[in-house]
Amino acid sequence: MILLQLFISYLKIGFFGFGGGYAMLSLIQNEVVVQHGWMTNAEFADIVAVSQITPGPIAINSATYVGYTVGTQAGGLWMGIVGAFIATFAVCLPALTLMLLITRFFLKLKDNPIVEGAMQGMRPVVIGMIAAAALLLILAAVLTVVFSIFKEPLLMAFGASEETIGYALDYISIYLMGTVFVQLALGLNAYITAQG
Repeated sequence: MILLQLFISYLKIGFFGFGGGYAMLSLIQNEVVVQHGWMTNAEFADIVAVSQITPGPIAINSATYVGYTVGTQAGGLWMGIVGAFIATFAVCLPALTLMLLITRFFLKLKDNPIVEGAMQGMRPVVIGMIAAAALLLILAAVLTVVFSIFKEPLLMAFGASEETIGYALDYISIYLMGTVFVQLALGLNAYITAQG
C-alpha cells in the first residue's frame, strides 16, 4: 500500500512540478513530510543536501532517495530498492509521456510550413539564449576578478561592506546582461524581418 501511495505522490509531483527541480522541492516536502509523514523536516533536508551533491537533476535524485528511505522503513533493503525505482519512475513518467506525445505530433507536422517556420524562428532564439548565458558567466567571472583585485579601494571609496559591494556588482552584471540580451533580441528580430 505504501508503494502505491509513493507512486501516486510522485506522479502528482511530476505532473505539477513546473519550473525545474528546485521548484519541485516544496511539492516533494509537502507530500513526504506534511501529507504522509514519511520523514521529518531534518531527514528531508539531509536528502536534499545529498541530492544536490550527486550528479543529475535534484528532483529525480531526491525521488530516488525518498523512495529508498520510505521503502526501507516499510520492509527492508529490497523494499527500499523497489521504492527508489517506483518514486523515480513516477516523477519521470509525466515528462516522458508528454515528450512522446509531442514527438508523435511533431513527426506528423514537421513538413507543415507553419511548424517549419516556427522551428526556423526558434533556432536564433536558442542561440541567443545560450550566448546570453555564456556572456552572463563571463561577465560574472570578470566582475569577480575585478572585485578581488580592487576590493580594498572599492570598500574604502564607497564606505560599504563586502556584502554590499557584492550585491552592487550582481545588480550591475544583471543590468548589463539584460542590455546585451535586448540587443541580441533586436538584432535577431531585424535579421528575421530582413529574411522574411
